[in-house]
Amino acid sequence: MADTEQPAPSKSRAGRDLPAAIAVGLTLFGVVVATLVWWPPGFIVLLVVLTSLGAVEVHHALQRVGMTSVLLPVVLGNMIIIGGSYAAAVLQPVTQIPWHVVLLGTIGGSVLLALMWRMFKGAEGFARDSAASLFIIGYIPLLASFVGLILAQPHGVAKVVAVFLCITGSDTGGYAAGASLGKHPMVPTISPKKTWEGLAGSIVLASVVSVLQVVFVMHEPWWLGVLLAVVVVIFGTAGDLIESMIKRDVGIKDMSSFLPGHGGVMDRLDSTLVAAPAAWLLFTLLGVAQ
Repeated sequence: MADTEQPAPSKSRAGRDLPAAIAVGLTLFGVVVATLVWWPPGFIVLLVVLTSLGAVEVHHALQRVGMTSVLLPVVLGNMIIIGGSYAAAVLQPVTQIPWHVVLLGTIGGSVLLALMWRMFKGAEGFARDSAASLFIIGYIPLLASFVGLILAQPHGVAKVVAVFLCITGSDTGGYAAGASLGKHPMVPTISPKKTWEGLAGSIVLASVVSVLQVVFVMHEPWWLGVLLAVVVVIFGTAGDLIESMIKRDVGIKDMSSFLPGHGGVMDRLDSTLVAAPAAWLLFTLLGVAQ
């Protein structure tokens, strides 16, 4: 009798489906590179799709602790906040409408829509469910809009690439240093595997790739690359810990299985969401390539 059993998918040490993880990672990388190089608005479309999926993930996660957001208004708000603020920033020289007016207006409109939508379900749980909706709006589209605002700045593609290189360098350097040298946990009650040695590795490798990008592509001084790396690593690590706190609170390991081999979309966006506003502020205050 022939053996009909199929070989199990290759697993990484973390229990991930390694071939799927590589395929998904390479696909996302290719789409990000292609859109940034040839069609930046397409990158915003990709960002809106990913953050909308992230909103769905957080919606389901919060349901585990009895908080039910109004998902449709939240996703609609995600689209108009990110897309609207980016379009306003790009078109501001033509329309003369400040991008921050559009950003505030879309956030306010999204909040009002969510509150009004929830009213039709009655008074019971209104405050709790409204808090869930407003939490998602503030956590995902508001923070993610700064990625688009960076892209809309002069030399925005190079700046976005610099931020992503810092995040990638932080993840890689942190993993390598933490796995080989890590002995002193940073926040054992939140993320036991994160160590101070890993943080140092994150800063070192992120600084190397950031300096290369800043000096040779953006033609800015080397110290800006180091400063950007430190800012992105610190705030990116905070973003990772924030998502870890959410998952611990609701009792899940991954936000979802939307990205095979990677877990949820939010498991990939957590660092970027918090690092992007900090990077935008750094570029803006220093007048980088204005």
